[in-house]
Amino acid sequence: MSEDDGRSLTQLGAETPVPASPDAALLERAPNPHPDEVYLVRFTCPEFTSLCPMTGQPDFAHFVIDYVPGRHIVESKSLKLYLHSFRNHCGFHEDVTLTIVKRLRAEIAPQWLRIGGYWYPRGGIPIDIFHQTGPPPEGLWLPDQGVQPYRGRG
Repeated sequence: MSEDDGRSLTQLGAETPVPASPDAALLERAPNPHPDEVYLVRFTCPEFTSLCPMTGQPDFAHFVIDYVPGRHIVESKSLKLYLHSFRNHCGFHEDVTLTIVKRLRAEIAPQWLRIGGYWYPRGGIPIDIFHQTGPPPEGLWLPDQGVQPYRGRG
Protein backbone atom coordinates (compact mmCIF):
# COMPACT_ATOMS: atom_id res chain seq x y z
CA MET A 1 0.00 0.00 0.00
CA SER A 2 1.35 3.43 -0.84
CA GLU A 3 1.93 6.16 1.72
CA ASP A 4 -0.90 8.40 0.47
CA ASP A 5 -4.00 9.72 2.19
CA GLY A 6 -5.89 6.42 1.90
CA ARG A 7 -7.28 7.04 -1.60
CA SER A 8 -5.63 3.85 -2.86
CA LEU A 9 -7.97 1.65 -0.81
CA THR A 10 -9.45 -0.85 -3.24
CA GLN A 11 -12.15 -2.61 -1.21
CA LEU A 12 -13.89 0.21 0.65
CA GLY A 13 -16.97 1.32 -1.26
CA ALA A 14 -16.64 -1.51 -3.77
CA GLU A 15 -18.39 -4.84 -4.09
CA THR A 16 -15.71 -7.21 -2.83
CA PRO A 17 -16.03 -10.99 -2.63
CA VAL A 18 -14.88 -12.89 0.43
CA PRO A 19 -11.30 -14.07 -0.17
CA ALA A 20 -10.84 -17.82 -0.65
CA SER A 21 -8.25 -18.02 2.13
CA PRO A 22 -6.44 -15.83 4.67
CA ASP A 23 -3.34 -15.85 2.44
CA ALA A 24 -5.42 -14.55 -0.49
CA ALA A 25 -7.01 -11.78 1.59
CA LEU A 26 -5.88 -8.19 1.04
CA LEU A 27 -5.52 -6.43 4.39
CA GLU A 28 -5.49 -2.72 3.63
CA ARG A 29 -4.26 0.19 5.69
CA ALA A 30 -4.50 3.96 5.75
CA PRO A 31 -2.34 6.62 7.36
CA ASN A 32 -3.02 7.19 11.05
CA PRO A 33 -4.90 10.50 11.20
CA HIS A 34 -3.50 11.20 14.70
CA PRO A 35 0.02 9.75 14.84
CA ASP A 36 0.94 12.07 17.72
CA GLU A 37 -1.75 10.60 20.02
CA VAL A 38 -1.84 7.36 22.00
CA TYR A 39 -5.31 5.89 21.55
CA LEU A 40 -6.90 2.46 21.43
CA VAL A 41 -8.70 0.97 18.44
CA ARG A 42 -10.91 -2.04 19.18
CA PHE A 43 -12.45 -4.50 16.74
CA THR A 44 -14.87 -7.11 18.02
CA CYS A 45 -15.73 -10.15 15.94
CA PRO A 46 -18.32 -12.17 17.90
CA GLU A 47 -19.09 -14.63 15.09
CA PHE A 48 -15.66 -15.81 13.92
CA THR A 49 -15.56 -19.22 12.22
CA SER A 50 -12.78 -21.52 11.08
CA LEU A 51 -12.48 -25.29 10.63
CA CYS A 52 -10.95 -27.96 12.85
CA PRO A 53 -7.90 -29.34 11.03
CA MET A 54 -8.64 -32.88 12.22
CA THR A 55 -12.39 -33.22 11.69
CA GLY A 56 -13.26 -30.38 9.29
CA GLN A 57 -16.05 -29.36 11.67
CA PRO A 58 -16.62 -25.64 12.27
CA ASP A 59 -15.01 -23.91 15.23
CA PHE A 60 -16.48 -20.68 16.57
CA ALA A 61 -14.82 -17.85 18.44
CA HIS A 62 -15.39 -14.36 19.73
CA PHE A 63 -12.35 -12.21 18.94
CA VAL A 64 -11.47 -8.87 20.51
CA ILE A 65 -8.58 -7.08 18.82
CA ASP A 66 -7.14 -4.01 20.55
CA TYR A 67 -4.30 -1.98 19.08
CA VAL A 68 -2.56 1.36 19.38
CA PRO A 69 -1.84 2.62 15.85
CA GLY A 70 1.64 3.48 14.72
CA ARG A 71 1.89 5.17 11.33
CA HIS A 72 -1.11 3.23 9.97
CA ILE A 73 -4.60 2.09 10.86
CA VAL A 74 -6.21 -1.03 9.45
CA GLU A 75 -9.12 -0.44 7.09
CA SER A 76 -12.13 -2.09 8.75
CA LYS A 77 -13.79 -3.62 5.67
CA SER A 78 -10.57 -5.33 4.67
CA LEU A 79 -10.19 -6.64 8.24
CA LYS A 80 -13.75 -7.97 8.13
CA LEU A 81 -13.07 -9.75 4.84
CA TYR A 82 -9.75 -11.10 6.15
CA LEU A 83 -11.42 -12.53 9.26
CA HIS A 84 -14.26 -13.94 7.15
CA SER A 85 -11.69 -15.70 4.92
CA PHE A 86 -10.96 -18.12 7.77
CA ARG A 87 -14.42 -19.67 7.32
CA ASN A 88 -12.99 -22.45 5.10
CA HIS A 89 -9.51 -22.47 6.66
CA CYS A 90 -8.38 -25.40 8.79
CA GLY A 91 -6.29 -24.56 11.84
CA PHE A 92 -5.91 -25.20 15.53
CA HIS A 93 -7.14 -22.35 17.73
CA GLU A 94 -3.59 -21.35 18.64
CA ASP A 95 -2.46 -21.22 15.02
CA VAL A 96 -5.47 -19.25 13.81
CA THR A 97 -5.18 -16.68 16.62
CA LEU A 98 -1.44 -16.13 16.16
CA THR A 99 -1.78 -16.03 12.36
CA ILE A 100 -4.11 -13.03 12.79
CA VAL A 101 -1.63 -11.39 15.19
CA LYS A 102 1.31 -11.85 12.82
CA ARG A 103 -0.61 -10.53 9.82
CA LEU A 104 -1.72 -7.40 11.67
CA ARG A 105 1.80 -6.76 12.93
CA ALA A 106 3.21 -7.17 9.42
CA GLU A 107 0.63 -4.96 7.70
CA ILE A 108 0.15 -2.06 10.11
CA ALA A 109 3.09 -2.25 12.57
CA PRO A 110 1.01 -1.10 15.56
CA GLN A 111 2.69 0.48 18.58
CA TRP A 112 0.91 -2.14 20.68
CA LEU A 113 -1.43 -5.03 19.96
CA ARG A 114 -3.56 -7.34 22.10
CA ILE A 115 -5.89 -10.08 20.94
CA GLY A 116 -8.32 -12.20 22.91
CA GLY A 117 -9.54 -15.28 21.10
CA TYR A 118 -12.45 -16.69 23.11
CA TRP A 119 -13.12 -20.03 21.45
CA TYR A 120 -16.28 -21.99 22.09
CA PRO A 121 -15.85 -25.52 23.48
CA ARG A 122 -14.32 -28.23 21.37
CA GLY A 123 -14.58 -31.69 22.90
CA GLY A 124 -16.26 -30.12 25.93
CA ILE A 125 -13.33 -27.79 26.72
CA PRO A 126 -13.29 -24.09 25.84
CA ILE A 127 -9.88 -22.93 24.62
CA ASP A 128 -9.05 -19.24 24.92
CA ILE A 129 -5.93 -17.80 23.28
CA PHE A 130 -4.43 -14.46 24.32
CA HIS A 131 -1.49 -12.50 22.93
CA GLN A 132 -0.05 -9.10 23.71
CA THR A 133 3.02 -7.50 22.12
CA GLY A 134 4.27 -6.04 25.41
CA PRO A 135 3.13 -3.65 28.09
CA PRO A 136 0.54 -1.11 26.94
CA PRO A 137 1.81 2.42 26.30
CA GLU A 138 1.81 4.69 29.32
CA GLY A 139 -1.40 6.69 29.69
CA LEU A 140 -3.47 4.37 27.50
CA TRP A 141 -7.03 3.82 28.67
CA LEU A 142 -7.43 0.09 28.31
CA PRO A 143 -10.97 -1.17 28.96
CA ASP A 144 -11.66 -4.79 29.82
CA GLN A 145 -12.39 -6.90 26.76
CA GLY A 146 -15.84 -7.61 28.17
CA VAL A 147 -16.07 -11.29 27.28
CA GLN A 148 -17.22 -13.48 30.15
CA PRO A 149 -15.43 -16.78 30.77
CA TYR A 150 -17.31 -19.74 29.37
CA ARG A 151 -19.82 -21.03 31.91
CA GLY A 152 -21.82 -23.55 29.92
CA ARG A 153 -25.33 -23.84 31.31
CA GLY A 154 -24.26 -23.17 34.88
